[in-house]
Amino acid sequence: MFTGLVEGTAKVAEFCEQKNAYLLRLEIPENVASDLKIGDSLACNGCCLTVVSKNGNLADFELLQESLRLTSFEFVKRGDLVNVERPLAANARLGGHFVSGHVDTRGKIEVFEQRGKNYYLKVSFTENFGKWAVYKGSITIDGISLTIAEVDGPALAVWIIPHTLQATNLSQKKAGDIVNLEFDILAKYVEKIALADRK
Repeated sequence: MFTGLVEGTAKVAEFCEQKNAYLLRLEIPENVASDLKIGDSLACNGCCLTVVSKNGNLADFELLQESLRLTSFEFVKRGDLVNVERPLAANARLGGHFVSGHVDTRGKIEVFEQRGKNYYLKVSFTENFGKWAVYKGSITIDGISLTIAEVDGPALAVWIIPHTLQATNLSQKKAGDIVNLEFDILAKYVEKIALADRK
């Protein structure tokens, strides 16, 4: 379980296809890498991955074809920045929202521009996910916990403060880029219960 409060950005050192999986090698920031061990989970752009190898600040992860199909990792390249977050500690404050690390779908950045002192980010997605996009609700974009400011059919918009822009990989993003989306897990449970009650 994660919160969507990004701890730093890791640089992609390598991404390649191997015999049984795709290898993602990240250069992890020291504050995250210091206590990271083989077998640990790490949210990478909001996708929960398992550390399979570690050498200093370099950590390796294996991705299957299904992971590539559902996430933006299909388009990742060396030098890209990846948002990273360790799992929520049991005694930690919950500053973002409950994030499972299971990406629902890809989104496409339609608009990303500065408006006044802040930044406006609009992302479109497959229409059937729109039921979980709620005004003032929570959304995770590339692992970042954000508040939905607008819902426009199969698209949503959020406002980005300068700190978030500087502390995450959003500094590299532009219109047309693909991002990972995870909708609020609480909305999914409510929907499941409501549908069950109708039967």
